[in-house]
Amino acid sequence: MLRSLRLPALLAFALAAACSDPNAIPNASLRNELDTLTLWSLENGPLNKPTAYSLNARSGVRTWEVGTNFEFLFSVGQTGQARFIPLGALGLASAGSVKPGLIKSSLAFDSMTKAPQNGYLTTDTILIAEGDRFYVRTAVSTCALLGVPLYGRIEILDIDTAASTVQFRVVGDQNCGYRGLKLGIPSS
Repeated sequence: MLRSLRLPALLAFALAAACSDPNAIPNASLRNELDTLTLWSLENGPLNKPTAYSLNARSGVRTWEVGTNFEFLFSVGQTGQARFIPLGALGLASAGSVKPGLIKSSLAFDSMTKAPQNGYLTTDTILIAEGDRFYVRTAVSTCALLGVPLYGRIEILDIDTAASTVQFRVVGDQNCGYRGLKLGIPSS
């Protein structure tokens, strides 16, 4: 009789322990990987090429296909200055408290191992140059069940204003609630 009561008691204890921290996030299961992408200028690029970056999709996207499901778009414009334009600078970000944005970093790309939570530029155009590095954050809608954004890091590899392109490498963390940006499965 004692043995038959042990299993239900053990299961109840395990369930209570799992539910004891309402702020706990599930263990990360998706690997952070390095990607290299090219975007074309919104004004000058071909219609069949991506002009914006979506951290959630881990790719360049065409704004006319995805609506507002991107963090920033690339523009060369009439001035010839390359820039990223966050969704909020276009007046398209939701009214929620967390908007997609970028933070310029002085750290080496490989030293950008954990994204900051706050301080992202969300409503200003950001001039870019080769070698610039940024943290990037999504809107909360990406991880709506947890109410948190996704994070990543970017380094500008090449800007070709004649071809209206920017090439960058990026590491994005697809695990909701994590800001760790080392390659592999994050721990924080």
